[in-house]
Amino acid sequence: MRFHEQNHGIYFDDLDIFGVLHNARYPLLIERTIGAFWKKMGWGGLSELERNPDQFHLVRVNHFEYIRAVEGVDEVRVRVWVDKMGRTSLTFGFAVLPIDEDTPYASGYRVLVCVDPKERKPNPWSEEFREQLKPYRKDLPNT
Repeated sequence: MRFHEQNHGIYFDDLDIFGVLHNARYPLLIERTIGAFWKKMGWGGLSELERNPDQFHLVRVNHFEYIRAVEGVDEVRVRVWVDKMGRTSLTFGFAVLPIDEDTPYASGYRVLVCVDPKERKPNPWSEEFREQLKPYRKDLPNT
């Protein structure tokens, strides 16, 4: 199974009063990494909805487990992959990691639901999109 990974700087204004990465910054790191993954997949922006109906989706769940603190100004890696894909839902797994080791600071998952852009009701993912994500899917054998 493949994954997508991106490095992010942790700056002074990301820290809480204790000098550790504020818990509210983790979702932003995940959002930025998934956004970079979509760009890698060829998605440009909201102007491409007609060309790419799978691009219209909403976040249903963000789940984080904070394992150990990111202390001070630093740099982290965020790794994302597809844990599973249903008819209308997609679950990303993720880990926030140090630059030089694989012991996570945090891990979790995000569930997305593909929706019809007008009615905003669940809509099946396209076969083309499913094919494009195959290498990143943990729920498929031998990927």
